Amino acid sequence: MALTVPCLAVRGSTGIALSNGPPSYTEVSSFTKDDSKFCKAMTFSPDGRYFAWISGPTVKIALTTSWQIITVLQKPKVCAIKFSTLGNYLMTWEPFIVSPSNPQGGPQLHIWRSENGELVKSFIQKRQSDWAPQWSGDEKLCGVLINHDILFYENTNFDTIKHKFNSTKVGKFRIGSKCSPYHIIFYLPGKSSEPSFARLFEYPKFDKTESLANKSFFQADKVDIHWNDRGTCALILTSTDMDKTGATYYGKQALHYISVSGETAMVALNDEGLIHAVEWSPKSSEFLVIYGLMPAKATLFNLKCEPIFEFGKKHRNSIYYNLQGNIVLLGGFGNLRGGIELWDTAKRKLIAQTDAPDSTLLQWSPDGEHFVTATTAPRLRVANGFKIWHYTGTLLYERPWNKQEELWEVHWQVFPKNVFPEKTISYKAVEGIAPSQPQASKQAYRPPSARGQTISFNLHDDEDLPGKSEPSKAALKARKKREAKRTKKELEGAPVNGQRNSGPRGQNRDNPDLTDDPEKNKKIKKIKSKLEQICKLKEQLTAGKQLEVNQLDKIKKENELLKELQDLIL
Repeated sequence: MALTVPCLAVRGSTGIALSNGPPSYTEVSSFTKDDSKFCKAMTFSPDGRYFAWISGPTVKIALTTSWQIITVLQKPKVCAIKFSTLGNYLMTWEPFIVSPSNPQGGPQLHIWRSENGELVKSFIQKRQSDWAPQWSGDEKLCGVLINHDILFYENTNFDTIKHKFNSTKVGKFRIGSKCSPYHIIFYLPGKSSEPSFARLFEYPKFDKTESLANKSFFQADKVDIHWNDRGTCALILTSTDMDKTGATYYGKQALHYISVSGETAMVALNDEGLIHAVEWSPKSSEFLVIYGLMPAKATLFNLKCEPIFEFGKKHRNSIYYNLQGNIVLLGGFGNLRGGIELWDTAKRKLIAQTDAPDSTLLQWSPDGEHFVTATTAPRLRVANGFKIWHYTGTLLYERPWNKQEELWEVHWQVFPKNVFPEKTISYKAVEGIAPSQPQASKQAYRPPSARGQTISFNLHDDEDLPGKSEPSKAALKARKKREAKRTKKELEGAPVNGQRNSGPRGQNRDNPDLTDDPEKNKKIKKIKSKLEQICKLKEQLTAGKQLEVNQLDKIKKENELLKELQDLIL
């Protein structure tokens, strides 16, 4: 049996080409390169059968088994394309245009049969964001958001609207189920003085009284809905464009949990700042969040919204699981330096670390062993090109672009999940190549007067990085001295970092809860903070406020925390 090797589709100013992945990296000879300078988009169908792209005034569809073109659509204004969940239909969108000869405009969202290019249905869809119809995993249900109404069609019969969801205003909806019964989340934006809602229904029971779960929130200019792969629960990320309190320039964010069994909760994040990334594990039993000020925290949560593992603090803002879910990549891109960490999700163990500076794109190969990073235009017009890596952090291949050419997009060929089963993870790095571009030095800067001398610290000694080698004895000693000095100042009510401590510890110099051990003092402070939160929750409960499931679970842990605090003090 021939080895299945995923290929890479590459789109740029020189057109579209296909090249094989590891180990050969050669061009796919059966695909005729498209040399058009106007290839505006490309995509694979979710089942991997088809490859479609926009080539100037046409949209082309090719079979991935032979790479032969089977359909050509003459649509010169199309600028976005997307396949249905099983790939049987291709959807195209073009801008809505009115003219003196056609003042009303015409349909510009079209659904085509992939195998032969037959037009199935057309709509007027003025919105560019979220333009594509939503499909269930089995393609037996299709929903289209037109203005503020959602029209539902069944069994690909677009002649009859089976059901309609009508509300004052619908901002977004997402179908989570792969098969019947279908579950759908609707986002209903609120007015200035009213809350917004996320309502979860079982199709087609759309009466407000029949909703399976509801979540309300006041601060939500934007909402992202993330279903897990099984379609049993979802995460709702709410964002505001501006924080009216002035506490932050970027606005406020919150993360909510909702499930088809009716459970809802707010995901408690214990660091202030932005939520940089949210991602479900492909195994659907846990999710990962990167949040807080840089260096940012990365926390793994279970389905009860309880933190089950901390990845420490580092300069990162992106999460990428491989298709099998046994490896997760945490990266820092954009305005960060391109650091990459690869983790074994079962053992919660760091596999490797590397750097891919100036990366604007990252994607896992369907084999779950390789990933590609790329520097693309228009984000960066200098040093365009792509690199292929092994999950042990080894660079295997790189393809730089000429200065006068631009790379726009790189995409791995898509395969069904069962083609590449999960493999045992090896922690031994494979053989690779050295990058052609010089890497930034990781050595700490030393002034001229200190050069040539032995130093007793390492760069980033104070970062909380799991999987990192133990800090030197000198670094540990220096850290303990700093902590002891800070604790002493707190006990004496002295200024800390240039500011006088005006809290309770500054008022009570003989605080009996503090010890001579800085590590114990940190734990005591952390437990006291949790107990204060529990006290506030109990007050809310007494006042008749309905608490979330995770908040009730916090209250149950009060006795356990009190015992832990007593043990530390004694």
